[in-house]
Amino acid sequence: MAIRTVVWNEFVHERENPVVREIYPDGIHAVIAAALAGEPDIEVSTATLDEPEHGLSQARLDATDVLLWWGHKSHAAVSDEVVERVAARVHQGMGLIVLHSGHFAKIFKRLMGTPCSLRWREAGERERLWAINRAHPIVQGVGPCIELPNAEMYGEPFLVPEPMETVFISWFEGGEVFRSGLTYQRGAGRIFYFRPGHETYPIYHNPQIQTVLRNAVRWAHNPVAWPDVDKAPNVPVDQAPEKIEAKGAALHHAGEAGYR
Repeated sequence: MAIRTVVWNEFVHERENPVVREIYPDGIHAVIAAALAGEPDIEVSTATLDEPEHGLSQARLDATDVLLWWGHKSHAAVSDEVVERVAARVHQGMGLIVLHSGHFAKIFKRLMGTPCSLRWREAGERERLWAINRAHPIVQGVGPCIELPNAEMYGEPFLVPEPMETVFISWFEGGEVFRSGLTYQRGAGRIFYFRPGHETYPIYHNPQIQTVLRNAVRWAHNPVAWPDVDKAPNVPVDQAPEKIEAKGAALHHAGEAGYR
């Protein structure tokens, strides 16, 4: 069965900025979706901020295996209800790939639990994106590094939790370095943060970047869901694995829900 993938994008800069519109006339999401659509094991569709429920209804998310998220200017416009809905699906096993300025997206900050702040500079400088774990599935087919002639600099410190794996580290022409490819797991869901993709440069047209995105979709896919991951059942005494008797006072009646 194909990996059911949704590419989510604000689709704001492409409409408001002529430079971005020239590079991505149909939107960043359209270029990313096209890069994924040619793969027989990936089924791809798109969603944008201005759609009802941002295109991410509960039914849509329930039918999604991997969600790619591109955001920048309109983080605050994303509904908190949708953020919680996406977070719940990640915990249940949906993969999440957070792109570029998505480090400040509500969903990424929600799942990281940290400020996710960093240093930055917009000067079109050269970037070398080094694959520091050459055996990792996400870097297969890209060689030792990816050279980007123009990029926005992101610099350390990057205030995120310690990742499971650091897959890419970037060096910029101005001298800074940045952990540009990080993996996490929250509940049953795999998360990959991938930094390259500033909208005023044609980064998502780069064949090596597209290879990374295809690899990341496959890596983030978890075919085994955990639908009741957020349940907190009150286990009755007579259902304990070993025979016990209740002792002392209790706040709750048997089977009563706990406080949240």
